[in-house]
Amino acid sequence: MANRLASALVLGCATGAIAIATATPAHAQESSSSLRGQITGGATEVTAVDPATSFRRSVSIDENGRYNFPQLRPATYYLEITTADGDVRQTDEFTLLIAQDALLNFDVNELAAVSGSPGAPSDDNLILVTGQRIRTLEGGEVGANITQREISTLPQNNRNFLAFAELAPGVSFENPDGQSRIQGGGQNSRTVNVYIDGVGQKDYVLKNGITGQDSSEGNPFPQLAVGEYRVISSNYKAEFDQVSSVAITAGTKSGTNEYHGSVFFDYQDSGMREKTIDEKVRGREKVEVRDMQFGGSLGGPIIADTLFFFGTYEGKRIIRPATVEPGASFPESFFPADLQDRFGPNSREFNENLYFGKLSFQPTSRDVFELTGKYRDETGVFSYGGTTSEEAAASQDVDEIRGLFRWEHTSDNFVNDFKATYENAFWSPRPQNFTPGRIYEYSGISPVTGQLLNRARLLRIGGSANFQDKGQEGYSIQNDFTWIGIPDHTIKAGIKSKWVRLDRVEQNFFNAQYSYNVNFPDGGFNTTVPYEVQFGAGTGQGTPSVISNNWQFGIYIQDDWIVNDRLTLNLGIRWDYEETPSYLDFVTPPEVVAAVSEANYPNIFQPGVEYDINDYITDGTQRDAFLGAFQPRLGFSYEFLDQGKLVLFGGYGRSYDRNQFDFIAQEVSINAYSTRTFNFITGDPENECNPSPTCVPFDPIYLTEEGRQQLLDNAGVGAGRSIRLINNDLKVPYSDQFSLGLRSDLTSLFNVEVGYRHIKSRDGFAYLLGNRRPDGSFFPDAPATPSSPFGFAPPGWGSIIIGTNGLRTDEDAFHFKFVKRYSQRSPWNLSATYTYTDGTENRAFGEYFSFDFPTLEDYTIKTSSGLRKHRLVVAGAVDLPTETTLSGKFVYSSPRFLNSFVRTPGGTPPVEVVTVETAGNGDRWGFRQLDLAITQNIPLSFLSDRSRIYVRADIINAMNDRNYNSFNSVTGERNLNSFSTDGPPRTLKLSAGFEF
Repeated sequence: MANRLASALVLGCATGAIAIATATPAHAQESSSSLRGQITGGATEVTAVDPATSFRRSVSIDENGRYNFPQLRPATYYLEITTADGDVRQTDEFTLLIAQDALLNFDVNELAAVSGSPGAPSDDNLILVTGQRIRTLEGGEVGANITQREISTLPQNNRNFLAFAELAPGVSFENPDGQSRIQGGGQNSRTVNVYIDGVGQKDYVLKNGITGQDSSEGNPFPQLAVGEYRVISSNYKAEFDQVSSVAITAGTKSGTNEYHGSVFFDYQDSGMREKTIDEKVRGREKVEVRDMQFGGSLGGPIIADTLFFFGTYEGKRIIRPATVEPGASFPESFFPADLQDRFGPNSREFNENLYFGKLSFQPTSRDVFELTGKYRDETGVFSYGGTTSEEAAASQDVDEIRGLFRWEHTSDNFVNDFKATYENAFWSPRPQNFTPGRIYEYSGISPVTGQLLNRARLLRIGGSANFQDKGQEGYSIQNDFTWIGIPDHTIKAGIKSKWVRLDRVEQNFFNAQYSYNVNFPDGGFNTTVPYEVQFGAGTGQGTPSVISNNWQFGIYIQDDWIVNDRLTLNLGIRWDYEETPSYLDFVTPPEVVAAVSEANYPNIFQPGVEYDINDYITDGTQRDAFLGAFQPRLGFSYEFLDQGKLVLFGGYGRSYDRNQFDFIAQEVSINAYSTRTFNFITGDPENECNPSPTCVPFDPIYLTEEGRQQLLDNAGVGAGRSIRLINNDLKVPYSDQFSLGLRSDLTSLFNVEVGYRHIKSRDGFAYLLGNRRPDGSFFPDAPATPSSPFGFAPPGWGSIIIGTNGLRTDEDAFHFKFVKRYSQRSPWNLSATYTYTDGTENRAFGEYFSFDFPTLEDYTIKTSSGLRKHRLVVAGAVDLPTETTLSGKFVYSSPRFLNSFVRTPGGTPPVEVVTVETAGNGDRWGFRQLDLAITQNIPLSFLSDRSRIYVRADIINAMNDRNYNSFNSVTGERNLNSFSTDGPPRTLKLSAGFEF
């Protein structure tokens, strides 16, 4: 590690030298903004001043009148310009947004002199109104800025600041059961990344992209701490790493020379919502619901003009309905009396505490130091409701700590930005009690519907099978160097080195799970003789804990080049590298090598078998880290008309993501701790099995820990234990992104954009079934019904599961975006984005276990499941003269698509994948939701100009739309037995707060 650190520092110095020598410039930082332009009329120096903190930064003006601030914190500024005569003239105030490249040209004679300066003009109309002059240069990016105005005024239900990301073209914000995620680019949520103050929040272990968003109702960051953010749908700059779909960059608030703070309280309960569809149809009373969210913030000076602080806390106390009911439409009276008390309406709790603090220190006009910290703590239960009783639910625990130290130093022609970070984020579900679980099923003709049921689950009781502890801990250093020494270029080169320990502990089925066919023997309700048991057991090959001390390294260089007054090019390239020792140094256990040898399992050595098992066996020397993650990022913009009235933009970029550790660590963990499955011979004709080490006559002792150990001892090392292997030449998933469009600033406040983008992702990770029949075939010969060869595992072992690359998606999308920005003179804002998307994939959306075909190449390219072709998102707010703000958000989209497998005996191919569009909610829509909010402000001007009390009401799903989400996978018709919906029924949320 010491050698790597030394190499990283040497390479960083070399990178900076190369950047200077080649004049390869850069863009605004992920967490900052830039401002440049041309001043006519004679000037020598320009100074950007933040009036809130008295921060000042000066740059010189070249012989052509050009100036360049390559990096400024997003804030409100004014400019002071020193003329050739020594006068100081001043602009009006203007605001720079996060990740904004702003352009401001003007004549110094338009400006008023600073009070007291010689020659100050008497005509007050000579003050520059920059709100009508400043322009944004977005280059080839496709995205949207989400301002503090939108964050604070638009209606929402859970205070997740990411809820408004869907205002960007092609981005959706999903919130099933309160668990939020971002999706875009025809890819799943694990491919996104969120950068807060320039630091990625990537989850290296679990899904949903960023830490803490897997199976959690919590928020990733306190909303009070977020100043604003930018959502980039495609074609981000070279400084963005570990992302292949949506990149979101957010900036946190800082203290100023004035003390400001706020407190808030949000509340809703069962009396403030309509009944759910399930409650209405079944004639039930409302289940108790209570949602309380509260918090506050405070910021201000410690030393005026020099040292500032900001801190915030947000908490959640949520009680949600969790109704337990029999499966397969069975009545509660069907069950024995001692089981009937498990059913009925109940509730589950969730608690979250979020803390954030920040210190900002600016000892000179050239140096800024920042120290920030975040702590997140969550508790609760999940996987509770439906057929799962309260005792069988798992606890939900999330702990996350993040810290950042930043030093930004500015010289006459460069800015150096150094960051050091620390992170510790873990997700740890646990059983609430450690007792065996019992799963009651029904096989046979249903006495309720008359349909033939095959192991239909009716009820689950006992201890949960979910027992995990997964997360990451580590630190990083990164440095970004920006140089403006060459006219018309802004030079940036960056380097990052990160050391992070990845942990995966999975002891699922630590609580044994017994399955019962309640219909055998006939005439009773069987709760004594199970037909199957599943339980976790160690294999003697280490511990269930997989720890990998990963090293990540990345470098980039980038150039924003103003070729002429109309053409701007954005040219960049980055390279990333990661070592995962648990994968690279893995040694295939000898007993596994023997199990898949030709002598023991000749099936996979027959002619025509589509893979070579030797590509998946290693002695610890066959694997190398992926070296091919070179990522060109190219963009351009060309102005047909001056002042941004008509701009052509476009670009191409390649972006590498990463392989999820939770998948690739299974090769190690399953060899240490695996789930064993044993079937029992009970005489049940619905659950017959051939006598074998894993199919034995039932004995009541098998209901005990002693009996389960006997099953293991008698079965042998491999019986019931699957083999998990990963390709020795594992690649890293990536996407190629193309965009082309037109945008126009109709006025200083109105902007329209039309565009097209194509995003293709390749080399996604998936697991395949490695079993083959004795002749090497995957499917049986016709006319037998096609089936996967699960029953043809190596003798004495479970199935072979092999991991490799091959998942792919393609997305073609057209969008139209209209934005009206807010101003004091025009106090309303509106954003409307329509996106048409045509997407394809070779595996059902988000599925990674691919056991229906022998290879991923055999999967048919079909319309993306989960995709909505048409999507319209409209959001806006207006201030009324009565200190009242009205706001709304409307989302309307077409139905989803589903992919299903149809097996055709004797057909070619034997299995077909059929795509069907779901019926949605009739012919009108697939998803529709209108949210409204009204805020009444009560100014407290006797305290200060900013002091106020406010009361607010949010109406979520104001039209009470029924957005059903359960459909038949073959016909696409709605599942009439399910009343599950996306989003809540009409719900009122009341809020109150105080700000000063």
